[in-house]
Amino acid sequence: MNRVQRRQWLIAAVALLAKPLGADAQQAAKVARIGYLSPNRAATPHVRDAFLQGLRDVGYVEGRNVAIEYRDAEGKVERLPTLAAELVALKVDVIVTENSTLAARVAKQATTTIPIVFTSVGDAVESGLVISLARPGGNVTGLSNLGPELVGKRLELLKQAVPGLDRVAVLWLPGALGERTDKDMLAGADVAARALGVQLQFVEARSADEFARAFSDMSSARAGALTVLPSNKVPQRT
Repeated sequence: MNRVQRRQWLIAAVALLAKPLGADAQQAAKVARIGYLSPNRAATPHVRDAFLQGLRDVGYVEGRNVAIEYRDAEGKVERLPTLAAELVALKVDVIVTENSTLAARVAKQATTTIPIVFTSVGDAVESGLVISLARPGGNVTGLSNLGPELVGKRLELLKQAVPGLDRVAVLWLPGALGERTDKDMLAGADVAARALGVQLQFVEARSADEFARAFSDMSSARAGALTVLPSNKVPQRT
């Protein structure tokens, strides 16, 4: 998760907190309570650090005007439902889930009323977290690092970078993200390519041993650029 993505996530979290705090502005200052649900905090300490810094950037300081209830599964993901239930019982103002589609889904199952902000999940639509990226719906929002519609955007950026581009190779690992997501990404690439006047060459690489053949095929077909479809798997050698 890069700096821009972290900031987007933090702005979303702060936006959710702003309304309840504003409602109490004429009364005694309310200390906002954030539930922080993590599958394994020790594995990604930089994410928590970025979160706390982002809060400080907009005036929220832990222990002063915001309290954070941390719940860490410590790598034992089967504990996540119990930890999410604890946060709901505490009636926190918002639940933030750290770097895990599973944690976000568990939080969503635990409450339909407490706002939930997730960060760095895969396909938020395919996983059932939101209805769509444009209109999430419900009580869940956040940052998804994968969306089929982004494939078309990448092609658009390639075309802008290379105006005369007319042939693009698309490297992908079939089955890496599930049949529905794969289908949506390929369809999105086709639609964008037609609109941009670009011909696509789909090249599969099911294992690391196939990379040499894949790039040879691209060169033979004289592809002018390459885009790689997202994957949550690393091709292994056979």
